[in-house]
Amino acid sequence: MTDERPAPAPGLRERKKQRTRDALLRAALLLFISQGYEQTTVDEITDAVDVSQRTFFRYFANKEEVAFAAQDLAESHLLAALRARPAAEGPLTALRAAVGEAWDTLDEALSEAVPLDLYMRTYRLIESTPALLAVHLRRCTELEEHLARLVAEREGLDVDADPRPRVAVAAFCGVMRVTGRLWGQSGDAGVAALRDMTEAYLDRIGPALAADWR
Repeated sequence: MTDERPAPAPGLRERKKQRTRDALLRAALLLFISQGYEQTTVDEITDAVDVSQRTFFRYFANKEEVAFAAQDLAESHLLAALRARPAAEGPLTALRAAVGEAWDTLDEALSEAVPLDLYMRTYRLIESTPALLAVHLRRCTELEEHLARLVAEREGLDVDADPRPRVAVAAFCGVMRVTGRLWGQSGDAGVAALRDMTEAYLDRIGPALAADWR
């Protein structure tokens, strides 16, 4: 018989470590936003939380890692949403539904680590900071590969033999990149504005690829 008992809750020590990590994350992001990523030092982050540099490096390898920690949570949330989509859905339908579901529940997914507003402001910071944007683009490529492999698994395809999963994901993620950049340049920092823009652009994928533009 399978043991279906829930995993034990984290102990006091683990909860304290998580609170310290989350405090460092929030302090770092607030400092990055208020004074700039490159202008912020690890000493300033640790001073804001009243811990040592050694404590910071126990949780994060460097400033870059802490800058993308909330992004890691959001991307994991998206991948989980895609895994949970019904098997009967086609690739683009499943991707679109997963993104919508991930946005709808993003506040809950991030709430213990960072407020949604802080995450969204950090996203804008990444889009406007060359050193972070370069890393973001590399990470987008890695996320595309994860998504393509999930799509291939859903469709029962070999992702290395059949190009369709990577092509579909590339088109989908291309829309996400375009709308993320345009949203970052706009005056509305809310998730609703980003979602509405993305939905409008996704509506145009089919016509843009299939129609005669002339």
